[in-house]
Amino acid sequence: MSKKNLLKICNNSLSENKAENILSLNVKDISSFADEIIIVTANSNRHASSLSDKLVEELKKNNINILGVEGELDSGWILLDCGDVIVNIMKKDQRDLYDLEGLWGENSYLKNFN
Repeated sequence: MSKKNLLKICNNSLSENKAENILSLNVKDISSFADEIIIVTANSNRHASSLSDKLVEELKKNNINILGVEGELDSGWILLDCGDVIVNIMKKDQRDLYDLEGLWGENSYLKNFN
């Protein structure tokens, strides 16, 4: 599956399940582990878990290999590794604290999906 289709599936699933502030960062030229990083905000730990579960279901339905899922229910941050695309599902306080947009955004191509 192409990276473009993978991004579309991820963004559609996250959007349909009410993820907030969906942002995709093209980090191909500055990262050795991924081409795109998607960052979204969940409004609670339960919402983050639901977003993750539904995204995993959608990826499996499309025969996309998931390399790993990291994060505990109460951590406020779940990471899905889909190879070329990394998805970060974060509660607002975690997203503000770790500021991945600031870390990666300066040298990447930003796409805001909301």
